[in-house]
Amino acid sequence: MKTVGIGHLGTTLDASRKTGNRWRKWRPTVAACWQDDLKFDRYEIIYQRPFKHVLDRVVEDIQDISPDTEIVLHHIPMKDPWDFEEVFAKLHEFADGYKFDLKNEDYLFNITTGTHVAQICMFLLAESRYFPGKLLQQWVNPATKDPTERSRGHYSIIDLDLQKYDPLAARFVKEKQQSQKLLKAGIDTRNSDFNDLIDRIETVAIRSEEPMLIMGRTGAGKTELARRIYQLKELKRQVKGRFVEVNCATLKGDAVMSTLFGHKKGAFTGALKDRAGLLKEADKGLIFLDEIGELGPDEQAMLLRAIEDKSFMPLGSDQETKSDFQLIAGTNRDLKLEVSRGEFREDLLARINLWSFRIPDLKDRKEDIEPNIEYELAKFSRKTGKKVRFTQEAYKMFLKFALEPTSSWTGNFRDLNASIIRMGTMAESGRIPKEIVEFEISSLKERWHHSKEDKLSLAEKWLGSRVSEFDLFDLAQLNQVLSVCEHSSSLSEAGRALFAASRLRKKSSNDTDRLKKYLEKFGLDPKSLINQ
Repeated sequence: MKTVGIGHLGTTLDASRKTGNRWRKWRPTVAACWQDDLKFDRYEIIYQRPFKHVLDRVVEDIQDISPDTEIVLHHIPMKDPWDFEEVFAKLHEFADGYKFDLKNEDYLFNITTGTHVAQICMFLLAESRYFPGKLLQQWVNPATKDPTERSRGHYSIIDLDLQKYDPLAARFVKEKQQSQKLLKAGIDTRNSDFNDLIDRIETVAIRSEEPMLIMGRTGAGKTELARRIYQLKELKRQVKGRFVEVNCATLKGDAVMSTLFGHKKGAFTGALKDRAGLLKEADKGLIFLDEIGELGPDEQAMLLRAIEDKSFMPLGSDQETKSDFQLIAGTNRDLKLEVSRGEFREDLLARINLWSFRIPDLKDRKEDIEPNIEYELAKFSRKTGKKVRFTQEAYKMFLKFALEPTSSWTGNFRDLNASIIRMGTMAESGRIPKEIVEFEISSLKERWHHSKEDKLSLAEKWLGSRVSEFDLFDLAQLNQVLSVCEHSSSLSEAGRALFAASRLRKKSSNDTDRLKKYLEKFGLDPKSLINQ
């Protein structure tokens, strides 16, 4: 294999002395070809024409000390060798047009000479394999007294394939594991799909500043995950501001605009002083808007502009406020369905849906229940200051129950957290016995039974087992119709509410008859549905 060197002409470092012996000065390009254990079959020099006089002396001296080295010159004109965009573009073009012969030649790219910008560009192109080789780094020891040794200097060869550096590779693997551990709250989760999800989130969190959408049912851990994404970004020095979280479902009426976007004093009754708003408080930081689907159309429109322009108009103000925030949105709704219903802006969903992740329910991650029990126990112990553990028999009983298919964990991690708190509080001397577990299991079953009854859809209520005979599309519409019927005093009142738009367009002849025929398709008695 031939050895080929490629580097810039050093307009200062490679210049020879005006007087005296030029061999007493360290000149990197010359010194690279003057090493006992490094022989170049070919050395290629990138230069600019104003420094041709320096180049001529360098070529002459290389030929003196290494006559077998072929010298190849590349004139690459640059208006400004300190302009990153220009230098990178020119070197990229050079690399793209160079006929690298990797089967027969090894390449060393010298990053010792050239402007700092040129050195950085050379490094980046080698790291991305546009320059397919290793890096050559040279230096001279100022304490060296021997003139020949000083002129030759020293060198090292850097291979950017970090897999060949075991300690470095191990360090990066360890850092990645620490990042993932942070996102998982230190819990040794075992569900492979969830671990893959965390791996993707970790990659996006570090590499992207675009909005993220976290989907999942109540209690799945959306807020905790958002908080830990912020901590990861803070650890990587990617945010300077604070973490702001708000549950949009708790904001009502005029408070929504004021809370998110702020207001000026006197903007409305009760606005006694200026308020910055949460988006402003998240400047240079991260804001988590949980249940974003609860926002109204006006707030959605303002939020879209704030995301795109990093600016918004507080209530009562005629001047824009700037805030360079990062957004994580959370929802337990199907926002695509909300868009189809006209309840959520399609353009806002498109903007926040660039990176979307669905957090699975606890019942779908049964492998992770055991480590989460340990985590909740440890958290309870830290909070209360007392060590709490299960007896062996009690632990086996609770774990067996927790893993059963009938254990729905409707509240997800909130259910598990509350369960551990109840049992830990009742435990004497820090030990949770079988009796406490038996009572807790009974309580959970009762809670889940009532929760299921509360969430039973109207279609299931009136159709019973026949609900499986109909498409989900039809059942969704039927639920709306049944809700109107149950809140109406007569079929005609229900009909007027359901077909109001048709009546305005004079397309509805008999609302009551039309409603009866619709309900009879499902085998339902219209009169039995009306609230008497």
